[in-house]
Amino acid sequence: MKKTAHNGILNGLMRHPVCTSTIPTSPCADNTINPIRGLVDNLVINPNPDKPFLRLSIGDPSVFGNFDPPPQVIKAVADNLTTSCYGYVPAHGLVSTRSAIAKYYNTASSPLTSNDVFVTSGCSDALRIAMDCLGSEKRNILLPKPGFSLYQTIAGNRGIPVKFYDLDPENNWSIDLNQLESLIDENTAAILVTNPSNPCGSAFSVQHQRDILAVAEKHGLPLIADEIYQDMVYDGESKSFGELSEHVPVLSCCGLAKRWLIPGWRVGWLIAHDRHNRLSKVRDGLTKLCQVIIGANVLIQGAVPQILETVPQSFYDDTLKRLKSASEVVYSELKDCPQLRPFKPQGAMYMMVQLKIDQFEDIGDDMEFVEKLITEQSVFPLPANIFGIPNYVRLMLTVPEDILREACQRIVEFCDQHKAAVPRKISRIEVAP
Repeated sequence: MKKTAHNGILNGLMRHPVCTSTIPTSPCADNTINPIRGLVDNLVINPNPDKPFLRLSIGDPSVFGNFDPPPQVIKAVADNLTTSCYGYVPAHGLVSTRSAIAKYYNTASSPLTSNDVFVTSGCSDALRIAMDCLGSEKRNILLPKPGFSLYQTIAGNRGIPVKFYDLDPENNWSIDLNQLESLIDENTAAILVTNPSNPCGSAFSVQHQRDILAVAEKHGLPLIADEIYQDMVYDGESKSFGELSEHVPVLSCCGLAKRWLIPGWRVGWLIAHDRHNRLSKVRDGLTKLCQVIIGANVLIQGAVPQILETVPQSFYDDTLKRLKSASEVVYSELKDCPQLRPFKPQGAMYMMVQLKIDQFEDIGDDMEFVEKLITEQSVFPLPANIFGIPNYVRLMLTVPEDILREACQRIVEFCDQHKAAVPRKISRIEVAP
């Protein structure tokens, strides 16, 4: 048979052994860890088959179908389908969208224009861009403890070192400002604050916000403000850090997910509050980082101006009224249980409940509490070790009242079944990093 070049190539390949070694992953992939998703997605515990599984874990208000977005939101997207929303737009967002967001958040004390707004793929993307722009392998960011675990996910993925400042449960989860200040060094790039808080359900007083800004100003640091729950305060004032700041640059991260009850639509925004033009270089960096994914969903961001313009205040008021009512239901159901201490929230969608571990006969920490609670009672709260604090659980409040009451009654029954005859002596408490 006539030898061809093709046969020669095949014969050459056959003389070499086939490589079967495992392909390595990058440090970027190895260092990307989401504690919540890791727990939820890999849960292998079997709930009690005799009881319906009640999931109070994930902060998604759409799960049970009782917190629906307003009809104006649906109409805005439907109307936008007839526009030219099919192609690429500026990576940091449509001018009309950025202008509408600037107008919505504009105040006399913090005037905004479209140039101050960067549209992102959800609030989590805004946080990623802000942390990526300010932090580096040599520049640390200060994070709250307890705090949303995604902050660590982003920092670990980027190789950004972090330090944790404490929130005080005995003082409405306010920041221990002395401890916060002790963490600041010459390599600190920014302070990340969350208000209202996930997981704590707390809301800072305006005076406490001003005190935090004073610490940042003293050290010349910017704030990254996770304000996805902005204006979701049950009672009292609700102010953004950007509105209150006179000298401190603030990168405020927000979006449609929570206040408008549409987390799956993945449109958020980052607003640069910068009265003294200290963020001129940072703005260029933010624009470049928006270009990594070529921008957010064009259909949804095109609907944002109509959403902000047409959703009535009554919708927001009703949402907060229902969340506050849910928090009161949970608190009333759990407050008399000897093994638990619920903390009344002031905002957002969550309640933190302390576990009095010494009052349990055979439960050593919050993770064991949750595992056994699922197995025996088919109730799934989140163990707060995920958020950096041991021996608490976080409960989701966007749950129908009957399910909330049933879940709480099962939790109380579980605690009674596992109560210690005599309080145990706890010699050592493991504190999450």
